[in-house]
Amino acid sequence: MAKQEHQEFGFGTQIRKSPYFDATLRWGAKGFSVYNHMYIPRDFGDPIQNFWNLVNTAILCDVAVERQVEITGPDAAKFVQMLTPRDLSKFAIGQCKYVLMTNAEGGVLNDPILLRLEENRFWISLADSDILLWAQGVAINCSLDVTIHEPDVSPLQLQGPQSGKIMQALFGESITDLKYYWLREYDLDGIPLIVSRTGWSSEIGYELYLLDGSKGDELWEKIMAAGAPFGLQPGHTSTIRRIEGGMMSYQADMDINTNPYELGMERLVELDIEADFIGKSALKRIREEGVSRKQVGLVIDGPALTGPNSRFWALEKDGEQVGKVTSAVFSPRLELNIALAMVGTDQAALGTRFEVETPSGKTTATVVEKPFFDPLKKIAVT
Repeated sequence: MAKQEHQEFGFGTQIRKSPYFDATLRWGAKGFSVYNHMYIPRDFGDPIQNFWNLVNTAILCDVAVERQVEITGPDAAKFVQMLTPRDLSKFAIGQCKYVLMTNAEGGVLNDPILLRLEENRFWISLADSDILLWAQGVAINCSLDVTIHEPDVSPLQLQGPQSGKIMQALFGESITDLKYYWLREYDLDGIPLIVSRTGWSSEIGYELYLLDGSKGDELWEKIMAAGAPFGLQPGHTSTIRRIEGGMMSYQADMDINTNPYELGMERLVELDIEADFIGKSALKRIREEGVSRKQVGLVIDGPALTGPNSRFWALEKDGEQVGKVTSAVFSPRLELNIALAMVGTDQAALGTRFEVETPSGKTTATVVEKPFFDPLKKIAVT
């Protein structure tokens, strides 16, 4: 039987492509998923090699799917505070903050990075949910003077221990004093950028927010060329590293039916501030009544998982389901199967053991401390 000619995988037009889409294909992207209605590269070959590239040298990731919601106008600061339970009263121009956004029931709608570019200009750098529509809907039903839209902004992530040297090669010595969770505006040979010391990797890193999508290909190639002497590789956000760091993925480890107290994120809920915000009364009630479930870290026994879980795995105790594994992966550095899970509060104590059905069969899992690696987040802050 004659061998069939290989046909190139087709991408439709209804899902948006990033300004770096063609560049990632040239540099070896083999698989994509959809996030915020855009394609995101998820496969550049061996995910374990991608992990080692990240923690040993550096990787460049197309994260243009982190769409920006821009909020401007005389009441922008007041409006942004209404969207999050984190206190923004001391939020400085040029600063970034990790925040939660909650609905009227206290459910988490998104966990974005918030950037303050000017006195009355903010970006909400999104995880995977339609906050543009949410924010516009909130604005319609309040009397605040704001304008809300999605600007032409597409971030890249440069992450890993060599990222600082690569940034110096690109921008000079001035980049070295950019503090963790702060931003600065740059012009890189005619390419307009906002650069921040942030990233979704638990490693030292930067995000480069491109302000002109027509220059995406040029920016990608310029960074890869500057990074070549330092071992820079094209890559994708590492599930291994983010679970090691206890970093959550929206729609996997939390969603609209999850509240901050279940996630152990009460530090981002400041109920005693004078300002009102959506979900304040519900979150007060939840704090007073307590929660019935809690997120925990797990070590799963058995052979190394061959990849991250593609569905939630039931956790059982004495034959009854008491929770679920939300994210699981094998860590080659720790030589352990590690996971994030949601369990009943009476099953959340360290050392609690469960039965869990994995693709390779039924095994046991044990509650452990999280994050699994660098618990004080010293690496990213360095």
